[in-house]
Amino acid sequence: QAQLVESGGGLVQAGGSLRLSCAASGFTFFSTVGMRWYRQAPGKERELIAYISSNGGTTTYRSSVKGRFTISRDNNKNMVYLEMMSLVPEDTAVYYCNTVGPGGGPDYWGQGVQVTVSS
Repeated sequence: QAQLVESGGGLVQAGGSLRLSCAASGFTFFSTVGMRWYRQAPGKERELIAYISSNGGTTTYRSSVKGRFTISRDNNKNMVYLEMMSLVPEDTAVYYCNTVGPGGGPDYWGQGVQVTVSS
């Protein structure tokens, strides 16, 4: 059964850094699909913050995290990462790893990991 499991969240002071990891198990097609990181802050809608193409050659970011966050992947390990630097309290949210299966479906989500940035 294909599943995504995030890890690496926690509490950090403003200005600090965290590295999130997403392990994709049961994904025989992992190296053929793009991967995404979303986040959802309390009382707000879930928002896409970073995308990486199947071979890692293309990355895109939400403007609010561009220059501070870096998405990467290791197709040999079926892993996706989100390096977060210069964190601010507004980055506080539950962070989710996501992908869509080949041909447009199904949609896979991890359980989410909490990131809390204190001022």
